[in-house]
Amino acid sequence: MKTTLKIAVVLLCAVTMSGWARAASESAGRGTVRIGIAKIVQHEALDACEQGIQDALRNRGINATFDLQNANGDPGTAAQIANKFLNDRVDIAVGIATPTAQALANAIKDIPVVFSAVTDPIAANLVRSLDRGEGNVTGLSDGLPTADHIRTFQQVAGIRTLGFLYTSSEENSLSDLAKVQEACRTLGITLVPQSINTSAELRQAAQAIIGRVDGIYIGTDNGVFSALPALIQVCQDAKKPLFSADVTAAVNGGCFIAAGFDYYAAGIATGEIVADILQGKRPADIPTRFLTTAEMDLLVDLDAAANCGITIPQNILSQANYIYQNGRLTQR
Repeated sequence: MKTTLKIAVVLLCAVTMSGWARAASESAGRGTVRIGIAKIVQHEALDACEQGIQDALRNRGINATFDLQNANGDPGTAAQIANKFLNDRVDIAVGIATPTAQALANAIKDIPVVFSAVTDPIAANLVRSLDRGEGNVTGLSDGLPTADHIRTFQQVAGIRTLGFLYTSSEENSLSDLAKVQEACRTLGITLVPQSINTSAELRQAAQAIIGRVDGIYIGTDNGVFSALPALIQVCQDAKKPLFSADVTAAVNGGCFIAAGFDYYAAGIATGEIVADILQGKRPADIPTRFLTTAEMDLLVDLDAAANCGITIPQNILSQANYIYQNGRLTQR
């Protein structure tokens, strides 16, 4: 009985997988590939990722139409978008950031789902292993070397007490918190974490801890980045340095140091996964993709450093491919 059931499940999965490939191939042949892309909120990094996905498919010669959706930070809206993609029978659904990816994976079982910019896809229950996809789900992680970031912050700014702001409802932010806690224990830094529920709370949360810390570190948190100017203003007023794990949102100035992946490159890499599936690969056979250190940017803001009375060492300046000074951004 158990053997028969296992065989039936395997056959069903095989039929489903071949059906995806056949449907995608037929759609591509008709020039009618439909891609649903949902992001949890609008900000520079996720916008760049969204654009990269579209450009990657065009670069691969795939003629696609895109249904671009924004959940505006609301998991309930993310669930509604997932049902829309399911009812509209898009060829592939893409979720940018953890909450939207989770919503798609929970609602859609018979259409490929590709996640992007998800810090910890295992903790988010999107896949059980990074070595392969999970049924109809695979994608790209933007996991970062958090300990290296904090070590650099300590060396350059003399951080002894570190503030960390994060959105308590975001799985990726909780994963970041655990990494920050471990790094601070290792480096002998006192951590002062402060959670927010929505981006509207960010200014007040920053003001609550800014007097107790030497500087603030932020990870790839969508709630925080949605209100980043408010946080920058608090740090500037207090003359405290801000270290950002995302460069895309820091190009307008205000972040003492920003080190992270190019989210347009993340979009390109995600689009390559989508293209591979459209051209016949099974999501279950595609491991979680990670960006490499070669795809990482480093931004140093000399204006922010001067405001804090900190001199950036030459070895850090020489590594930076973005320098912000006198209100202008220079790319090397």
